[in-house]
Amino acid sequence: MKNSVLIIVFIVSIMVTSCSNSRPTEGNIPTQDAIQNLMSRKSVRKYLEKPVEEEKVQILLKAGMAAPTGKDVRPWEFVVVTERSLLDAMAEALPYAKMLKQAPLAIVVCGDTTKSSYWYLDCSAATENILLAAEALQLGAVWTAAYPYEDRMAVVKREIRLPDHILPLCVVPVGYPAIPHSPKEKYDEMKIHKNQWE
Repeated sequence: MKNSVLIIVFIVSIMVTSCSNSRPTEGNIPTQDAIQNLMSRKSVRKYLEKPVEEEKVQILLKAGMAAPTGKDVRPWEFVVVTERSLLDAMAEALPYAKMLKQAPLAIVVCGDTTKSSYWYLDCSAATENILLAAEALQLGAVWTAAYPYEDRMAVVKREIRLPDHILPLCVVPVGYPAIPHSPKEKYDEMKIHKNQWE
């Protein structure tokens, strides 16, 4: 009896230790703790010549669609671009998206203007979710704006053939980081106000 109790205690202690040492996962892909992930997010503009696995692309898209949305209208649409000629064409024409020439893929976050006049708010939340998911998956990503710049929006609309009622918010290049990156320290107590502005 005493030996049985010791064996059970030993097994339970192994299980507890293995659970506390494991990282959160999405399927069988390890991810970071949520708060650590928020604090670790950074803009990555240089990528390895390595494709992003389809499983990870699906996680990024699911994360985008998990964003909050006013009245649950979900005005977002996502275009996953992997064709090299399209990535290069957008890199040439978009002033702040030159890194598309290295990226193996981009996710264009778009809004359906027939569903909401505030589509850009919901799509911004979806974009942030994609960026955080990329960080959690050890991928690199960066938000490059299309909206509200008419010239940039025209480039994106032309290259990925968007219908008139779908507007591009941003192009998010995604890939494996080619060099180490560190997050910027952005916390600033001077920007915190309690109860009233002082």
